[in-house]
Amino acid sequence: MPSAPKYVDLQVNGYAGLDFNSDEVTSERLHHVCELLREDEVEGILATIITAEIPKMVSWLRRIVDIRRQDPLVNDVIKGFHIEGPFINETPGYVGAHPIHAVRPADVDDMKKLLEAADGLTRIVTLAPERDPGQRLIRWLVGQKVVVSAGHCNPSLDELRAGIDAGLTLFTHLGNGCPAMMHRHDNIIQRALHLHDRLTLCFIADGVHIPCPTLSNFLELVGLERTVIVTDAIMAARLGPGTYTLGERTVKIGEDLVAREPKGEFFVGSTATMPRMAKLLKEKLHFSDADVDKLLIRNPRRVLESVA
Repeated sequence: MPSAPKYVDLQVNGYAGLDFNSDEVTSERLHHVCELLREDEVEGILATIITAEIPKMVSWLRRIVDIRRQDPLVNDVIKGFHIEGPFINETPGYVGAHPIHAVRPADVDDMKKLLEAADGLTRIVTLAPERDPGQRLIRWLVGQKVVVSAGHCNPSLDELRAGIDAGLTLFTHLGNGCPAMMHRHDNIIQRALHLHDRLTLCFIADGVHIPCPTLSNFLELVGLERTVIVTDAIMAARLGPGTYTLGERTVKIGEDLVAREPKGEFFVGSTATMPRMAKLLKEKLHFSDADVDKLLIRNPRRVLESVA
């Protein structure tokens, strides 16, 4: 008998052969993905839509909304949306796998189009605070009861503080969405860690995006109460080596099951599942079942409840 669903994943771009950021989403395929998520003990996810031209993002959001209305299982598993972009930092490294041509400065009117397409289901928006002058979009989103998260960004300490003062409360996959080579002391990771008492920090705990000793250091500093683990899964999650997609990006999965762009220069999401990350936290970082439950169940659920 399968275990009862429990995990809550705030960042899922796709799963088991289906890319949410594509025109390939059908009722049958999304239902099947939700069946497999439940098989993997996942109670609920935020379907994550990443940077593209606004009409494309609107189309992807609407398609999932329409299917969710008609399918009780999809409705139950997909708790809402995490919109990651397009208001991020376009600088190479910080932009990550997001298409640079579609990145744009923060704009309330564009955001309204996305929220309308999501039909009230937007739970998290990831943006770059330094691309939101005066924190206008952050304040507007907070007024719409949306969690605002910093990510794919490089704000100064003052800019990050201003975003937090305006209502930003989360940081998306800290340690990723930034260049491999940065100033060893003055960098976005250190700034976010410095303000960890005012933020909830998300990490990808697959042992690849952040090496286990580094992740252990981060979690010890931040503390488990203000930490959430996410998969950042793409359509290759649960599958083997091969060629896949994330939106406009081609992704190569090698024998090590790591998702990289074809030249191998940077990661493109992950192939991780919640059970795999729970196992890593227990076996490599020696966390207790209660601590793992806090990171993968209770804390992400609390983030969702904050905007319920």
